[in-house]
Amino acid sequence: MEVRWLDDFIALAKTRHFSRAADERNVTQPTLSRRIKLLEDEMGVTLIDRNTLPLSLTPAGETFLAGAEQISRIARETKSRCNEIREEQGSRLHFATTQTLYLCFYNDWVQPFAEEHGINLELNLKSTAWVGADFVNALTQGETDLVLCYWHPAIDFMQALEDERFEHLTVADELLVPVSALDDKGEPQFRLPGSSRKPLPYIGYHDSAFARPVIQQFVQQRLDPPQLVTMNENAHAVSVKAMVKEGFGVGWVPRRLIDDSLKYGQLALAGDESWHIPLQIRLYRRRHDHNSNLEAIWALLAERFEQAARPAI
Repeated sequence: MEVRWLDDFIALAKTRHFSRAADERNVTQPTLSRRIKLLEDEMGVTLIDRNTLPLSLTPAGETFLAGAEQISRIARETKSRCNEIREEQGSRLHFATTQTLYLCFYNDWVQPFAEEHGINLELNLKSTAWVGADFVNALTQGETDLVLCYWHPAIDFMQALEDERFEHLTVADELLVPVSALDDKGEPQFRLPGSSRKPLPYIGYHDSAFARPVIQQFVQQRLDPPQLVTMNENAHAVSVKAMVKEGFGVGWVPRRLIDDSLKYGQLALAGDESWHIPLQIRLYRRRHDHNSNLEAIWALLAERFEQAARPAI
């Protein structure tokens, strides 16, 4: 039994005439007659008294009409709701970012900005556990609409987003800064550059992390490279910060992540500004994705961020 057959029956019950009901349902009269007969076969009773003029419903037909109207109404309401859900999902933007940028940007800036402008933005919380190349793959494969991440020319896997399929906005400048726990006198427990006799314990990053190639290039280019012995490697800056805070070694972390810890004396800088590494925070999207909400928020963000000239890294 199909819902459209029920609508055929409802039209026939209203018009009491096969020809008029067929016109209303935009089908031929034989087609309508066949569908009504199929309903009667399905129910096992006669629904239409064809011996009267105009046609009339049998007692079973009256009962069937009430049920048919209810089922038809539920079907229409359900279809309407499903269409609303489809439209809502079609307009929703999927957003992915790193664990550190989620903590530093999402609640304070990204989400309020989207809400202010009526943009339906959905954060993929799983992305806070992703490593670097996962963001590139997700954007390339259309699994997310927007990616907020770090950029530096040393990050090889980010080069895949530099071709014409993608575009970006530079949201902010950032610094990777070396930090250390404090000793009993309130001084940094470890200070760069260390020495060959007493290398500093180092809390570093996995190969898959954004920061790994950036720090590696920086260290290799220095005339006075730090003397480090790697004690631990992590995928995320939050983990590096936690290990450093417990006194296990020195490590580079984004400045925004440790501002409060520096302010309240929980961590200290392990070197002067010459040990700071600049990088950028960028927002990426697919260039030819024509989601109307994406176009709207991109235009607003471009107006906000592209006006500020930033020094090259």
